[in-house]
Parts: sequence; structure tokens; C-alpha cells
Amino acid sequence: MAREKIVVAPADGKIVVIEEVEENTYFHDRRLMISIFMSLFNVHANWFPVDGKVKFVKHFDGNYHKAWLPKASEENEHADIMITTPDGVDVLCRQIAGAVARRIVTYAKDGEDCYIDEHLGFIKLGSRVDVFLPIGTEVCVKMGQATTGDLTVIAKLK
Repeated sequence: MAREKIVVAPADGKIVVIEEVEENTYFHDRRLMISIFMSLFNVHANWFPVDGKVKFVKHFDGNYHKAWLPKASEENEHADIMITTPDGVDVLCRQIAGAVARRIVTYAKDGEDCYIDEHLGFIKLGSRVDVFLPIGTEVCVKMGQATTGDLTVIAKLK
């Protein structure tokens, strides 16, 4: 499988969501969302899930609900990093602050090239990272599966 098609876990943790969702902030259509919850005991470094170019980085203030709750994805403080792969596929990676974690650090910068082996940023203490992918993407993980950031292949783009 070509590296351009691989999507790796952007964080250590556990898969808590694999579902199709309406993503109306950027895509305005249905997307596959894979979410990884990071407990207090996980390494909280975040990695780029795909190779590509950072299209934009946006930070949003918000609440601090428990990170595993579905509403945390949109209502909690979060940072959105949109990456365009070499094949032209847009992948959204969302760093989400949780009830304990109230500090998101994002190293990604608009317009920079990014690679799977590079740090995207980190979130202090328990938190979550969502990855939004095109419908039809092949899922390579299952609910409850442990992930290792930058190593576990979570999906393959079509």
C-alpha cells in the first residue's frame, strides 16, 4: 500500500468512535469520523495522520466536557488542522481539550508540508483527537482498540 493512502493514529489511546457523521463546518457533507480518546496515562503527543500540506489551522474556544462524550467534538475547545494529501484528499484532524486537559498546543502552520513521522502538537492530560475522512475510506481499526500514535494504521484512503 502506497504511503500516500495510509492514515496513522494521530495519538496514543483508544478508539472510541468509528461512524459516519455530518461535517458541516468545512466539508458540508458526510464524513467518516474516527476518534481516539487519550486517558491521563497515555502519551499526549499528537502526530500528523497523513503526509501532505497543511491547508489551514484554526483554534476554537469552547467548553470542557468530558472528552469521550460525542458533543465534545464540536462544543469543547479544539484546534482544527486541515491537511491535503499528495493525491488531493482533504483530511481534517481535530485536537479536543477535555474536562481535565485545558491546553492544546498545535505546532502545525498554514501552508507547511507535513509528514506522518512529525509531531502535530500535544494536548495536556486526558483529551481526544478526531480524524475526518472521505466516505469509502477503509477502516483498519475497531472500537476499543488501543492505538500507538504515528504507528497504528487506522485507515486506508481509496
